[in-house]
Amino acid sequence: MFSSFDISTSGLVAQRMRLNAISSNLANMSTTRNELGEAVPYSPRYVTFQTDTEIHSPGGGAGVKVGSVEISNKPPQMKYQPGHPDADSRGYVAYPNVDMTSEMVDAMQATRAYEANVGVIEITKDMGRQSLRIIA
Repeated sequence: MFSSFDISTSGLVAQRMRLNAISSNLANMSTTRNELGEAVPYSPRYVTFQTDTEIHSPGGGAGVKVGSVEISNKPPQMKYQPGHPDADSRGYVAYPNVDMTSEMVDAMQATRAYEANVGVIEITKDMGRQSLRIIA
């Protein structure tokens, strides 16, 4: 029973990291400068998962962990805005290549996976309670 808690908890942590990356991408989709103040657009981050073999159940299930947080290598979106302070000599401004629709779909998927893991934890707790009630 405790291994199912561990597996679900690993899923919660992984999905939280994924949601953090997605929210960062959405929050910075108009950011044209990096943290040093240079005219370099924000680079979107994407979380990849991998199996966590240290967390497993007797039935063969395994946990999940964040394998890496990758930085996108897509070229920035160039928009013609000659009056913008970050415009290049041709009048184009480099914006992060963040697709809001894809990010929102990913956020919904991560939220549903998070909710599913919370549901598993709740069901496992209820099964433990029911077992104790039967024994007592």
